[in-house]
Amino acid sequence: MKNLYQEAKNCFLTVDPDEKLELSLQIAGAWEAGSLEWKDGESPLQLDTPGRQDKPVLVKPAKVKNRGFKSIQQRAALIHALTHIELTAVNLAWDSVYRYRHLPEEYYADWVKTAKEETQHFFLLRNSLRDMGYDYGDLPAHDELWQMAVTTADDLMARMAIVHRVLEARALDVVPFSVGKFRDIGDKKTADSLIIIANDEIGHVNAGSRWFRYRCEQEKTDPDKMFFTLMEKYLKSTPKGPFNTDARLKAGFSPAEMQELQRLDLQYKTAKKANGKC
Repeated sequence: MKNLYQEAKNCFLTVDPDEKLELSLQIAGAWEAGSLEWKDGESPLQLDTPGRQDKPVLVKPAKVKNRGFKSIQQRAALIHALTHIELTAVNLAWDSVYRYRHLPEEYYADWVKTAKEETQHFFLLRNSLRDMGYDYGDLPAHDELWQMAVTTADDLMARMAIVHRVLEARALDVVPFSVGKFRDIGDKKTADSLIIIANDEIGHVNAGSRWFRYRCEQEKTDPDKMFFTLMEKYLKSTPKGPFNTDARLKAGFSPAEMQELQRLDLQYKTAKKANGKC
């Protein structure tokens, strides 16, 4: 019987994206069939860099091409950025399987399922990108999401909180807006793909919420307070609204967390407005 951790490692280190994604689906299928050993395995290595090709060229976030909806070039830049995020999310999911051990079976089931769905998301977005005359790797991308994964790698609680409940959760707020824009310009295929992605992302963020709270319970700490403590430690600022409250509640955010996010967002906007008048 093959070992889940070794398979996750192999997928994480695979360079060619097509091979990586095919392997991702194969591993998920083997897990679903119950044909992967997961209770034992070699101790994880410190793997900080996933296998990847030279393209897309990685640049600072400010250097990524202008994204929007006014031209096909702007729309392609947007979809290319999302496609890169999905491939990063595949690496993230398999890293979460490989890196963290001695957790309940449900933990590994969550991240195998996430890896499978992120793989499917990549295919959906890449198809739209090709319809626009581009392909993955044609445009530059930034690596901010993966770098935060590396920064939080030694702390499961921080990884779940910051990578999934802050960075990934942003999709819950912004993707529905993009759905409407693509519908307005008659691109039903991309809009439908984004709806699938938005619905699945609720489950992915919910997995982050579940295992964040699991670790908080183990360490006997208040998750609502710890979430903001970790944001203060790892981030320069808190998320900005508007927030998709319904989606975030479905994704495991508590009413208290949402109230505090709204308060901090209002505080930020009030201060920004006041400074603008000076």
